[in-house]
Amino acid sequence: MKCERFLSVSILAVFLLMGFVYYTTVFIFIEDWVGLQSSAGSLNALIFTFLVSLCLFSFFVCVLTDPGPVPASYIPDVEESGVADEERRKNSIQSRHCDKCSTYKPPRAHHCRVCRRCVLRMDHHCIWINNCVGYRNYKAFFTLVLYATLGSIYSTVMIVTCALRKDWAFNETASLKIFFVTSAVMMAALSLTLGTLLGWHIYLIIHNMTTIEYYEGIRAAWLARKSGQSYWHPYNLGAYKNITSVLGPNILKWLCPTAMSHLKDGLIFPTRRENS
Repeated sequence: MKCERFLSVSILAVFLLMGFVYYTTVFIFIEDWVGLQSSAGSLNALIFTFLVSLCLFSFFVCVLTDPGPVPASYIPDVEESGVADEERRKNSIQSRHCDKCSTYKPPRAHHCRVCRRCVLRMDHHCIWINNCVGYRNYKAFFTLVLYATLGSIYSTVMIVTCALRKDWAFNETASLKIFFVTSAVMMAALSLTLGTLLGWHIYLIIHNMTTIEYYEGIRAAWLARKSGQSYWHPYNLGAYKNITSVLGPNILKWLCPTAMSHLKDGLIFPTRRENS
């Protein structure tokens, strides 16, 4: 059952963090700054609630969406070639065989030791969604990181603004000051962490890579340099095509985590040579 994925300590931690950030930002900092009854307070609370709602929706999509199982009937389609290419053909088929699953795996698919199965276009296994990030939920994961980053930055701005405009009297308790400082530092650190993660996945999307392929590419480039050759990521089709292959051709649906009609079976991906 997909709902069983929510029975996880990491999932509970995410819910608790989101609840804490939302409550403190809206009902403590915005309320203390301008008041929720004012137009400025209501507007800020509405904007932040909208960001948190989008983040929560993307989170549910990430958790509940199967990243993409490899069909049990899948067999690699390797074209028959001449005798000179026979050894390379055998090596290609062997490299696509998963010894742990005892089945063949398509290009860009990898075996997840946590999920104990091969996942299409696997990026990584994420403990915070208790699920793999793969072909069918990568877009939802990206929008989750995007909305979480925007929400964290927004919360940080609210906390800092509230602290700067607050009239700190001499009789203010030390615990209140500690709470403000701790909250500001925590949200700034969270914003930096999520922002770094967002920048990393923007880079991967632009180059049509997964995290696994990036590190595989480092080794492949090193081996290519040793033999006096150059390495090119085979699935890099250009920035625009790379982006649309993940987010979809309709720019108006790029930030909708459930707009995935552009995804196919995830077994075949166009390469540079095919599009040159």
